[in-house]
Amino acid sequence: MSHQNIDNLPPIYLTDYNYALPEERIAKTPLAQRDQSKLLVYQSGNIQHQHFYDLPQHLPADTMLVFNNTKVIPARLYFQKPTGALIEVFLLKPEAPHEIAAAMHTGNGCTWHCMIGNKRKWNIGLVLEQTLPNGLVLKAELIDSEKQWVRFEWNNHQVSFAEVLATIGELPLPPYLNRKATQKDADQYQTVYSKFEGAVAAPTAGLHFTPEVINELQGKGVQTEFLTLHVSAGTFQPVKVENAIEHDMHSEQLVIHKQNIENLLNHSGNIVAVGTTSMRVLESVYWLGVRLLKEGYELLPGTPFQIDKLLPYQWEKVSLPTRQEALQAILDYMNRQELGKLWGATEIFIFPRYEFKMCKGLITNYHLPKTTLILLVAAFVGNDWEKIYNEALAKDYRFLSYGDSSLLWYNQANE
Repeated sequence: MSHQNIDNLPPIYLTDYNYALPEERIAKTPLAQRDQSKLLVYQSGNIQHQHFYDLPQHLPADTMLVFNNTKVIPARLYFQKPTGALIEVFLLKPEAPHEIAAAMHTGNGCTWHCMIGNKRKWNIGLVLEQTLPNGLVLKAELIDSEKQWVRFEWNNHQVSFAEVLATIGELPLPPYLNRKATQKDADQYQTVYSKFEGAVAAPTAGLHFTPEVINELQGKGVQTEFLTLHVSAGTFQPVKVENAIEHDMHSEQLVIHKQNIENLLNHSGNIVAVGTTSMRVLESVYWLGVRLLKEGYELLPGTPFQIDKLLPYQWEKVSLPTRQEALQAILDYMNRQELGKLWGATEIFIFPRYEFKMCKGLITNYHLPKTTLILLVAAFVGNDWEKIYNEALAKDYRFLSYGDSSLLWYNQANE
């Protein structure tokens, strides 16, 4: 199998993926009932308007619905210097321990790469403290100003970092909401199936699901599968280059279990991703299988795998493995290494010309113009993305994180 020269990829002009989004169409607050949101159903160029509670009518019984069960952490922290200056610390990703699960569960301190507000007033070596209502004392020390690494320690090793954050942290809402989180957000900005702490943004396509909708789907025979991708702040990162391919794509940690691979391998029907994050996991899993099969890719036990942003565009299509072959390669590798789970990071960049290997359907909200997420949607439905967005605007759909939903079926005419 031959490689392609990715230096010669035709440009993707961001101006082709723009649309006018009036401020009043951005949903600033969640609906009282999650499943009451509107649902646009797109298939083969046709559009229907439904409500989210109608979703089970639109998924065949042999569908596997894949969810991202990450949980948003209260990632925004505030410390006050003795002088009174307020320092804001926004957790981005752990550096030590590097795996998010380990960093969240440790009781012995951890180091995070952060975004720091008022950073010029925080010098290396200055330890900021906050005493919590339960007597816990949290200390934060800036240990690398350029990399913005902050070391956190606290005085009770029986308390995990996740518990510390639950006491002191503030939920980070998307920047375009332009408001502080409320108690209502603490509930509504999590999916009902969120489980593993580590995201700094919600996988918002899943916010519409209720236990009742999930039970109805399962009762119909729809299979539900749960993977984990910890959504990073990079999901909100604007694209500042004219040719989107040159965008510095963000990296996000993901976790896949052996049972996930077995279930995906044994499933012959359509796979529908709940959200762009689940889609990124699923497509990344395929390319991990390609690396194992075609590159002799080997991982040292316990080390993370890596899916680079342009990996899918490096291969000629003709002799790529099937979905089953790629999944089998991962399962064989996990069996050889006696691994129950794999963790790693993906920078996969899905833009028009990408050929989807795992997903035939996508449940997703409406995204900001000129973003990597619009490019992903355009890759999935082709030029009809404009038709879908114009229709949603014309029918008073609510946009972005707390907005309405869509069920999109893959338009293979793009290939």
